[in-house]
Amino acid sequence: MDSKDGPQTWQVASVVSFYMSAALVMVFVNKAVLNSSPDLPLFFLLIQLTIAVILLHGAAFFTKKVEIPKLELKTAKKLAPVTIVNVTGLVFNILCLRGVDASFFQIARGMVLPLTIIVSSINGRSLPSLRVIIAAAVVTAGFFIGVAPSSTSDTSDRWHEAPNRLAIAYGVLSSLFIAIHAVLIKVSLPHAQNSTIQLAYWQNLGSALLLAPFILLQGELSKLSQLVSTPAWNAEVFVWGSIVTGVFGFLLCVAGLLSIKVTSPVTHMFSSAARSAIQTLLGVWLFQEVLTANRAVSILVIAVGTMYYTWVKSGEAAPAPARSAAAPPKDDIEANGGISLDEIEGEVHDWQDEKRKHPA
Repeated sequence: MDSKDGPQTWQVASVVSFYMSAALVMVFVNKAVLNSSPDLPLFFLLIQLTIAVILLHGAAFFTKKVEIPKLELKTAKKLAPVTIVNVTGLVFNILCLRGVDASFFQIARGMVLPLTIIVSSINGRSLPSLRVIIAAAVVTAGFFIGVAPSSTSDTSDRWHEAPNRLAIAYGVLSSLFIAIHAVLIKVSLPHAQNSTIQLAYWQNLGSALLLAPFILLQGELSKLSQLVSTPAWNAEVFVWGSIVTGVFGFLLCVAGLLSIKVTSPVTHMFSSAARSAIQTLLGVWLFQEVLTANRAVSILVIAVGTMYYTWVKSGEAAPAPARSAAAPPKDDIEANGGISLDEIEGEVHDWQDEKRKHPA
């Protein structure tokens, strides 16, 4: 590829570093806020969504590349399924992070790839290749290695070894809704003028509106008033954490869109594996979490399975001149476009397909 047509090395390194840094900040600041205010997860999420909407308006003011969609009821109805799935996945995601160690978070949500393959196969009424099934099996094995308690652990450390089962269930449900979301994105984009930015706006605004009534039903506002009158509560952590995660959630949207243009699938997956390792080490350092053999092996196995899947899909996505003109594009599993502002990090993208839809 000509250097004029392809991204420069510094561009790839900058985007990958930016993406990894933003993702790590999101996880650890989220965890710090949830540790200090565990009774306000939905209100915390609402603030993040609201900040994302505000920043999209701000970006639209400075550049024409960001278009705020015209709010129409008929469009809202067509985008209701993807919006409902998006906000449900975000809720399960934050409830999962609240209940597990930061170093365990990647493991708790380790079923994203297998569930995405299953959902895509059901939606496309087709079976994945044997190598894809092997990759999914490896990742699934890594997940179960991570959630299984170690038989050699001390009783005092047992709670670190076997996190809350409900939190693990939240992680699996979060993974399932991410998988469904990846499929719904394809049918939803045309209703947002095929603009990932417009769809991101619809999803964040719609998710915030859907979330608000549940905050009232859960009594989080009364819990907030109680915390405000409690001297022991550190309000600064909640306020600044909400602002930081709201801003970085928006930046992750930008980073995801940039990644589509300048990184390859292999580069993205290797950076994801590196981020998992860094996240684990930082969790141990910042929150004094326990890194057990089970967790270390689990993270390694999940990373290997994911990278093997990426290698397989990169080969399958290679152009085949003899039949590419006649054959319709395969309905792959991850044309999500990097538009979800929650963390990005759990979703797997068919980057080659997205590059064809969004040429540089």
